[in-house]
Amino acid sequence: MKNLYLVRGLPGSGKSTFAKSLGDSYFEADMYFIEDGIYNFDPAGLKDAHEWCLNSAKSSMRIGDSKVAVSNTFTQEWEMKAYYDLAEQYGYKVHSIIVENRHGGVNQHGVPEYKVEQMKNRFNIKL
Repeated sequence: MKNLYLVRGLPGSGKSTFAKSLGDSYFEADMYFIEDGIYNFDPAGLKDAHEWCLNSAKSSMRIGDSKVAVSNTFTQEWEMKAYYDLAEQYGYKVHSIIVENRHGGVNQHGVPEYKVEQMKNRFNIKL
């Protein structure tokens, strides 16, 4: 069985650490901003970063990786739709996993606290 893991949560919750342990391949939009091992976030590139992440996951599914993990905040349901569509196209079962920040982790990418609060307020869960 092929599985796609969509790991959701706020910055600092441990999404990346958890997602890396799940898959044969692992992607997140923040990887787009790493060059020569240095993270340099540019808000103007966010759309391209998410497109890169989706295309990377698609490439892994196309070659048949059995476990693909994608770690992004995914605060809104619609942000996962393209991944659900890919999973259907390539025959993957989707697991949407929310990682809570119960350990008091600090986000590694310097997301300002007001942005984290905005994300928290719009976080959408379908039960």
